[in-house]
Parts: sequence; structure tokens; C-alpha cells
Amino acid sequence: MTKTTPFTVSQLEAIAAQYPTPFHVYDEKAIRENARRLKAAFSWNKGFREFFAVKAAPNPHLMALLKEEGFGSDCSSMAELVMAEAVGNMGESIMFTSNDTPAEEFLKAAELGAIINLDDITHWDFLVNTLTAAGKPLPELMCCRWNPGPLKGGNAIIGKPEEAKYGFTKPQLIECYRKMKEAGIKRFGLHTMVASNELDPQYIIDTATLLFDLVAEISAEVGVEFEFINIGGGIGIPYRPDQQAMDLEFVGKGIEAACKERLTSKGLPEPRLYMECGRCITGPYGYLVSRVRHIKKTYKTYVGLDACMANLMRPALYGAYHHITLMADDAASRPVVKCDVTGSLCENNDKFAIDRELPEMKPGDLVVLHDAGAHGHAMGFQYNGKLRSAELLLKEDGSVKQIRRAETLADYFATLDFPGL
Repeated sequence: MTKTTPFTVSQLEAIAAQYPTPFHVYDEKAIRENARRLKAAFSWNKGFREFFAVKAAPNPHLMALLKEEGFGSDCSSMAELVMAEAVGNMGESIMFTSNDTPAEEFLKAAELGAIINLDDITHWDFLVNTLTAAGKPLPELMCCRWNPGPLKGGNAIIGKPEEAKYGFTKPQLIECYRKMKEAGIKRFGLHTMVASNELDPQYIIDTATLLFDLVAEISAEVGVEFEFINIGGGIGIPYRPDQQAMDLEFVGKGIEAACKERLTSKGLPEPRLYMECGRCITGPYGYLVSRVRHIKKTYKTYVGLDACMANLMRPALYGAYHHITLMADDAASRPVVKCDVTGSLCENNDKFAIDRELPEMKPGDLVVLHDAGAHGHAMGFQYNGKLRSAELLLKEDGSVKQIRRAETLADYFATLDFPGL
């Protein structure tokens, strides 16, 4: 099986003639259609909202595009809060979920009116003291992140919940919501995030069900009403051609049924349902485009690209699979060769593929690495003095817009105070 791209060979060559490789390019039409599909799957919930996980693709052009589709911003740092502000996501259009949070980020989130989602019970007193010292009032709405521990299995990326650094235990949640109530907080939400790149739809349904049960329990014990539950993100994408995308409609119906069974059938109000997906929104619709630089034949055949793991580190970090397409008119007629596809970093794990069977490649060929629209450019770095590449947007009318220029040596040296640089 294979994957397709939204480009013809001649179209991609024309783009590469204007914007030198490597670069990331995102398909606006596909992202918008995907965003609408997610909303439709949860339209049964009148308060449903997706807060796009900015960490997946922190580019304000993409954030603004998704804002037009009704998405908020899920932020976890000062820079992400500032970008959300810049695109016009303010107030409760921001979900601020961080850990080991500095005071200045809590202050910025409060200034913007963001929904502050605490990661630890000690953060409540820290937040109160921070705001009090700054002469700021407590937020109207507060949320806490639950770590379900052994009640849920994790996965390779995020780890087992009981070994993860995130979230409250249930007793800590009860204590913290009680403290919040005593402090005068009247509006509440509940959050969890226990997996990443999950392809089993039942996992997402089961996570929501656990939250519905916990809402009922805390409501009864503490005497608070929850306006929303945020089931997090974690919906995976089919990186491999033989994998199936998650059935969002199935997930939506399953969560609707769980909500009726666990809450509304017992006379409890239906909370607004929030999500904070990133990968499944932009991931399949972003591509890393690179050129073959050298072909090396020693004990193996190595296809060296002008991109490296500084442009896409998931294969090196997780052993992740990214499909690779040779963009050549004669690709189908070329002999298949087993090869490693590599970058130029001085690290042996700088490989996009190992022992992959691909059409025989030549220097100068264009290749596309698929599913690079989330945690691709975002995880870039400058080891070996590598410069971060450009980001482009393939517009719905077929034109291409640069949404981030490539870095230059002047950018790299800008923070160094040394003569001659």
C-alpha cells in the first residue's frame, strides 16, 4: 500500500524552485475539511469545542485558520499564550495546561482570561499567592488535570499514567476542588490526557466514561457542578499505509451514549465536551519536502537527504514510521532498492527510514515525507548548526504562501556576543 500527496511532480518542482528544500508544507483545504468533520462528530454536544494543541504546529497562520473553523487554542507556555493572543483567541478560547509552571505564565494566562488547568495540588496555593501578590483576582473558572493511574493504560509516547509526571490523584482532586469552592470559585471543569497517538476508538470513549463517573462522584462529595470535561487529545493518525484512521463518528456516538448513561439519565447536567487534539488535526496534512543529496553504498545503501532529524525528529526519538514518496514521473518504473534514508547530522540515529524498500533514487530527486504536519517542524532544533526550515501553506486555490521563512546564519548567530559573528 502507498500514500498520496496533494501535489503533482511538476507542481512540487515549481514550489521547490521558489522555496529551496527542505521545507514543510501544509494543505489548507484538507485541514479545514478535517476540522469540520471533527466538529460534526460531536455536534450532539451543544457546548463542544476543540482547543487546537498549539505544541503540535505552533504557527499563527495555522492557528488563525483553525480559529476560523471555531477552534480555540490549547497552550502550555508563554510563547503559545502570546501566539493565541495574536490570532485573537482570548478568554475562554484558551485552555492553559502546563506543568512545573512559572508564576509569569500563570499571570499571563490570567491576564488573557484563559481557562487555567492545574497540573498539581500545590499549584492552587501557588496560583493564589501569585495572583494575590500581583493584585489580581482569582479566576472565575478553574480546572484540574486528573491522572487516573492504574485505571488506564498509557502508551509508548506518554508512558503509563502512574509513571507520568502529569496530573492529580483522585483524593487530591477532591481536596483541591473543595479548596477552590471555599475560596469562592463557582465554575469548574475537569481534564485528563492519558495517551498520545492512540488509534483505538474505544480507548477515547473509555477515557470520557471515566471522566463522567468522576464528575458525578466529585459533584456529590464536594457539592460543585462541572461546566465541562476536557478529554484531552491523543487521537492518533495512520502513519503506516496499512493503518486505519480513527472513526471519529464512532467515537462521538460512543461518548454521547456514555454521557447519557453515566450523567443525564441520573439527573445530572450534560457538561460541555472539550478536546485538545493537535496531531489528528494537522498531522496527515503536512509534508516535509526534501531533495536527495548523495547516494552512498558501503555495507548498506544510504540515501542522503538535505533534510535531517532537525527537521523531523520523530523517527530518531520514537523509532516512528513516516511514509516516503519519491516525486518523480518515472518513480513507478524504477527498480525497488532496500536502503536507509538519512540526514547529515553527526549522529547515527539521524535516519528517516531503515531498510525501507523504495524506488531507486538519484541525487536531485524530490522526496516527500508524509504525516509531518504535527510534531514535525515544531520539534526542530539547531544541533550541528542546522538551520530551521521554512513552512509553507498550500492554499485552497492552489497557490502557495510562505508562513515561516527559513532561518539564516544571521539568525543562528544573533544571540552570540562574539566579534566577527
